[in-house]
This record gives sequence, structure tokens and C-alpha cells, in this order.
Amino acid sequence: MFPSSLPKPRGLAPQAVPVLRWGIIGPGWIAAHFAKALQEKTTQRLVAVAGRHLDKVRAFAEQWAIPQAFGDADEMLALKDLDVVYIATPHNHHFPDGMKALGAGKHVLIEKPLALNAREGAALQQKAQRQGVLCMEAMWCDFTPKYDVLRQLLADGALGELHTLIADHGEFFTADHRIFNADLAGGPMLDLGSYLVSLSVMVGGGAPAEIIARGQSAEQGVNGQVSMLMQHPNGMHSVLHTTLFSNTPGGAVIAGRDASIVLDGQFYAPGGFVLTSSQGNKTLRWEEPLNRYQQLYHEAEHVAWCIGQGRTDSPLRPLATSLITVSTMDEVRRQLGIVFNEER
Repeated sequence: MFPSSLPKPRGLAPQAVPVLRWGIIGPGWIAAHFAKALQEKTTQRLVAVAGRHLDKVRAFAEQWAIPQAFGDADEMLALKDLDVVYIATPHNHHFPDGMKALGAGKHVLIEKPLALNAREGAALQQKAQRQGVLCMEAMWCDFTPKYDVLRQLLADGALGELHTLIADHGEFFTADHRIFNADLAGGPMLDLGSYLVSLSVMVGGGAPAEIIARGQSAEQGVNGQVSMLMQHPNGMHSVLHTTLFSNTPGGAVIAGRDASIVLDGQFYAPGGFVLTSSQGNKTLRWEEPLNRYQQLYHEAEHVAWCIGQGRTDSPLRPLATSLITVSTMDEVRRQLGIVFNEER
């Protein structure tokens, strides 16, 4: 039955979110957005930052009023007054930096993708379990109000039997961008593509039963674009496309027998969507500010809530889901012959 109104997004009670002491490894572009969101929207404390180039680390610390700066992550991880570490290094550093932080007994939030492949992801999961600490992938869209409303609509069966997910994520990048750098596990799959695969896993209810992938190389020796067709156990098809060559609309459609959802581009970011009945005579629209990376604070507060509850896995983004996502990307890469330097 078509709902009379959209579900309300569910938030965390402020008193259930403890104030934690955060460190950052990797003072780059996304870390700056993360720091800004934490300082403007939460009571979480940034107490330390570490990176390979001390001048850059000190400038980052000064910009965001972080009291301690380190040119060696091991020095930061030795701090006793440090609860949780946000890892925002390049993709191929997520695994070694994550293992190092977990080995120091710190809770860890690892920027997406969790790891280069499922083998690395499973090792992170095992290390976190042995240490008794939380390890979570920072798939930030999963923690936003929009995605909570989407999950509720899917759980309530508002779309009826699901048949189709169509989504794309293409952006134009100049040739000198790190996404074309083979030494940094470049290509769209782990970056833009991870949003697509993660959405298909969420909507499809788990790992795809069948995957067909086609790709095109870029001149720099990395993959440049990928098209994927996936069939899920419930029969739903996902049609997904990502490219580094061009800007594409970046929208998504989730189509069921009774209703469809059309998400504005970029589908994973804050923005609108429309729920429309299959007869076309009923519609509901979700509207929200286009405040994009300001909403990174939701994932940080969720981490703090999990830790406050004594959880060592997230109920919203469990490591099992992250491993399904990275395993799916592994199969896509296998079909396309994409091998990262660290895997050779």
C-alpha cells in the first residue's frame, strides 16, 4: 500500500553519544571535511593528527585547532588519551594503517573502501575481533537521514516486489588526479564505484548471485570506466555504471511492482528523491539541504554511540556488509583483469 507520508529519519539521542577523543591518520581533503563536520556539528574531540609529512600535519592541526601533530602514526597511536582513529589515507594504505591502529587497541573508522580486497577486509575484521574493538567502514551515506528513510521504505515494502536498480556515478577528472595513479590503487571501482555496489547490496538484500562486468582502460594504466549487471537472490537486477572520463547525472532508480524511487544525482549525497506509485497518481518527495560533507558527522556520532553501547560491530554498517561490498568489487575486477600493485 502506498504510504500516506514518508517515514521520519531516526536519529541518535544526544545523551546516548559519548564524547570521544579522536585521532586522524592522513590529513588530506576528506579529513578536512571530516574535521569541519565534527567541530561544527558534534561534541566529539579531535586531539591528534598524524601523517607522513610533518609540515602538512602541523598546518592541518593548526587549521582545525588539533593540539597534537605527529609525523609518525605509531607515535600518535601510543597515546593513552586517544579512543578512536579515523583513517583517511589513500586506498592502498587503509589496510596497513587500519591493522596498525587496531593493533594499538584503538577503535577504528576507516574511510571507504574498507580495504583493497576481501582478503584484507577479513584480516581487519579478525584483528578487531581479537582486540575487542570496533572497526567500521566510513560509507558515510549509510548514516545520513536520507538513507535511513530509504531503508525504512524498503523494509516496509512500500515499493512492493523489487525488480530493478539503475544507478550511475561518473565524474570528469584531469589526468594528474590521484584517481589515475596506479601506485594509489587508482580507477573508479574503489572510489565512485563503491557507492554503486554498496547501494545494490543494500537494496538487493545481500551479495549478488551473478555479476557481469565490462570495462575500458585509461591511458594512465588504470581502469577508466566500468559497467555492471548484477542479479540478486530476490531476482532484482542492478544496472550500474561508473566512469572517470565524464560527468554523468549520478542519479538512481529503485523500481518495484507497486512504486518506484527516483533519487536526484548524486544519489549518495544529501538531496531529494521522489516516491511514485506505479499508476503515477500518487507521489511523495523527500527534500533536504544540499549540505553534503557536513553530514559526515553522522558516521562519527554512530561510531561514538556504538562504542558507548559496548558494540564491536555496527548494526548499520556491519563489517559483514563491507566485506560483501568489497568481495563484489573483487569479482568485477577479476572479470576485467584489474590487479592492484599490492596484489601482484
